[in-house]
Amino acid sequence: MNTLDAFARGEVNRGKEEMVFDWDEAARRIAATKPKVASAGLAQDWDWTGGDIYRDGKPVNADDTYVFLASTWATPELDMDGVVQSCFKMESETPGWTSSTYWPESALAILAAVR
Repeated sequence: MNTLDAFARGEVNRGKEEMVFDWDEAARRIAATKPKVASAGLAQDWDWTGGDIYRDGKPVNADDTYVFLASTWATPELDMDGVVQSCFKMESETPGWTSSTYWPESALAILAAVR
């Protein structure tokens, strides 16, 4: 999606509650599936928002990737070895997660419990 389209969608949806990537659900899916690679991004905007979050059996360090995972119009998604599914909660349903949240302790604990 080009920048002008993304901006226009953002303006149309200004003030609406954001969909935020569900890190705990992603951790549960990753733990159950054990993919080689898992990425996260926003539907229709992966080129600008997506990046690897899990590789080689462990979470990717925040300094080694880029993701932007909250939007009022684009659905946060999880891609595990090429299988893409929506993976989000509404912002009001999270413990304060935002677009800058990256591997919160609750999600890391889920991954650690199955190692």
